[in-house]
Amino acid sequence: MTQGINKKQSVFTGVNRVRVSDLVIAFVILLLSLTCIIPFIHIAAKSISSNTAVLSKQVYLWPKGLNFEAYASVFRDGQLTHSMIYTIWMTLLFTIIGMIVTTFAAYPLARKELKGRPLFAFILMFTMYFSAGLIPEYLLYKDLRLLNTMWVLVLPLSFSPYNMLIMRSFIRSTIPDSLYEAADLDGASHFQILFMIVLPLSKPIIATLSLFYAVGRWNAYADAKYYITTKALQPLQYLLSNMVLNSGQDAVSLSEAAAVESTPEVLQAAVVMFATLPIMMVYPFVQKYFVKGTMIGAVKG
Repeated sequence: MTQGINKKQSVFTGVNRVRVSDLVIAFVILLLSLTCIIPFIHIAAKSISSNTAVLSKQVYLWPKGLNFEAYASVFRDGQLTHSMIYTIWMTLLFTIIGMIVTTFAAYPLARKELKGRPLFAFILMFTMYFSAGLIPEYLLYKDLRLLNTMWVLVLPLSFSPYNMLIMRSFIRSTIPDSLYEAADLDGASHFQILFMIVLPLSKPIIATLSLFYAVGRWNAYADAKYYITTKALQPLQYLLSNMVLNSGQDAVSLSEAAAVESTPEVLQAAVVMFATLPIMMVYPFVQKYFVKGTMIGAVKG
């Protein structure tokens, strides 16, 4: 009897602890979440609705007149499927190179015994605030013969000073100096310390920054607009941007084999989903590392 009363009191105590500010914060978070979720659901519903329902503005959050012809047209089109495979490969390569460069820059800058560490950090962080501009960059890539190659989309942005700063802060706040001292006493080299101590303890921040690099490259299309004219090297997001900007036309130029029977609006929604789902499938696998790495890398250090 006493235990039951104590349980009821604890429940009421927990309820009394809920403040108005907590409810306001929860309401704001709910609104922000809905601003992200509702447009996605709306696009998904349009992509599998009939042309008549979409044209008459009857589709909101639930599809009407199920129709998968837009997706069939997308998969039958050679340009979109090639661009999807090409973009996935480019994103993987970009993420791997970016993480290698970021790790090799963050680790030495996190070590106190590095001579000239403030100068090196200043040089790397300087590029975060100042750049030469679009025209000098274009001339540089032209001299390096990077134009109309995949590497012009991979190499220039493969290093991010912001990501390096986050990783350096994580390493400095997470890995104690005693581990470095013990490894030095055992005769371990810097590469051994990096691969056997630092990287195994840095899984959260590695997953977080890998997601940053992958999402950033997947969603980018401006550099392809400036530096790529060959259709075979155009990423999927560039094709999607052309289609959205030319909303009244079939800007993707689907091949005749695609046998397009959907209206441009339905086809646009299908292409948006086609371009969004692959990167969304990555989130469930890195979510736990993503949250932990973001909090530690941003709050500490």
